[in-house]
Amino acid sequence: MGQKANPIGNRLGIIRGWESNWYGSKKDYASKLIEDHKIRTYLNARINKGGIAKIVIERTLGKLIVTIHTSKPGIIIGKGGNEVDRIKEELKKLTGKDDVQINILEIRRPELDANIVGDTIAKQIENRINFKRAIKMAIASTLRMGAEGIKVKVAGRLGGAEIARTEEFKQGRVPLHTFRMDIDYANVFAQTVYGKIGIKVWICKGEVLGQRELNPNFVGGKNDMSERRDGGHHGHDRRDDRRGGGDRGGDRRGGGDRRDNRGGGRDRRN
Repeated sequence: MGQKANPIGNRLGIIRGWESNWYGSKKDYASKLIEDHKIRTYLNARINKGGIAKIVIERTLGKLIVTIHTSKPGIIIGKGGNEVDRIKEELKKLTGKDDVQINILEIRRPELDANIVGDTIAKQIENRINFKRAIKMAIASTLRMGAEGIKVKVAGRLGGAEIARTEEFKQGRVPLHTFRMDIDYANVFAQTVYGKIGIKVWICKGEVLGQRELNPNFVGGKNDMSERRDGGHHGHDRRDDRRGGGDRGGDRRGGGDRRDNRGGGRDRRN
């Protein structure tokens, strides 16, 4: 089950919320669903270098609210907010609605978002950087930010090889069967000269033991990460204790005193 089902869909309603929030009757449900797909496809193509993690779409009576979660809000906003206004007008034309609102949420730690990590690896592969090096760098930066584990799977003509193959890199733990584990997942593509390379990323951010806010605009895993960072500070305290041990070692050596005694011996010879 853990290998077959999408980790995000598997946790909907448990620790994750839906990225489309609206009600649709039998008549207009299909048209709204297609419209959501068009909006997401258009924005991902339009803001290619914006570091988009996810796009949350909410609908009220006659109003469309699009929330873009991004690691680079400056690129989307533009100078004086000109770019956002332009995107808003384009979305009005695309959807045929007059009232469109765009919100932009900044992701503080992009290394813990599977979509952004996958995009970073894809861009590096497209720029002909060795895929192993790109993946290992991404894994190191994600674990440095406090993730419990990360798994990356790449498939295709890796390194321009004649025969396509699949390779997997894993560090830490990624328990896909545990529903209370906050696991982020992304499936992205790198379009290279010699064909498409598929990249799948799983990032485990830790356990969610309390009641989780299912609002999709809630930034998940923040409390867990802060607790883990505090734990890291305790580690620093232990290092300080070890430094204290070093001072004690200095006292035990008493090297300075012995050297002074040797110096005294020279004085006696004189």
